[in-house]
Order: sequence, then structure tokens, then C-alpha cells
Amino acid sequence: MKPYKNKINRIRSFALALIFAGVVIMYIGIFFRKYEIVMLIFMFLGVLAILSSTIVYAWIGSLSTRATQIVCPSCGKHTKMLGRVDMCGHCREPLTLDPSLEGKEFDESYNRTKNKTAAIKEDSKE
Repeated sequence: MKPYKNKINRIRSFALALIFAGVVIMYIGIFFRKYEIVMLIFMFLGVLAILSSTIVYAWIGSLSTRATQIVCPSCGKHTKMLGRVDMCGHCREPLTLDPSLEGKEFDESYNRTKNKTAAIKEDSKE
């Protein structure tokens, strides 16, 4: 299982990968200079990838402004948290604002709405 990362950093990494992919796609288009239509298709796809990364960056920027800012108990640095559970962006310490999840093993599925109701039912049984 791959190590879990902070949600904001993961989405920013995806947007950065879109930029590099767009540049590589446009660079591949250079090899088709003899076939102008094919070259234009590659150029268009590359620009489309770069524009989509701009949209993703704007979206995560708006999410980041609304994210809860907390101080990590492990490293003492400020980090932003999305959802019920997240990781510290600096030291990858599992974080939660939900008192019912404290002490439980970290699971990303706690952020899904169907699991919120299951967790509430499980806590009421205990």
C-alpha cells in the first residue's frame, strides 16, 4: 500500500503532473512537422492539459482557503486539513478533528459520507 499524503499536496502534485504531461505531449507533436494536422492535434492536447492544470490549481486554491488550519501535535507546524481525517503536510502524522475517531487506526475511508453514518452507528453500539 502506498503511503498516504496530505490531500492538498496530492491534488497540487496532480496539477503539476498535468503541466509536465502537456509539455511532453506538445513536444511529441514536434516530431510530426510533416503532418500538420497530427502536429496540431498534439499541440491542442498539450494546451488542453495545461489549461486543465490551471483549473485544478484554481480549484485547490479555493479549497485551501476554506480548509481548517490546525497545529500538528507532532511537529508543531501549521497545516491545513480537509475532511474528517487527513495527514500533516510536513511530518505525515495522522490528524482528525472528530473526537470519535481519536485513537483509531488511520483510514482514508472515514471521509466518505456512507462511512460517517456507519461510524456513528458503530459508536452508538459501544
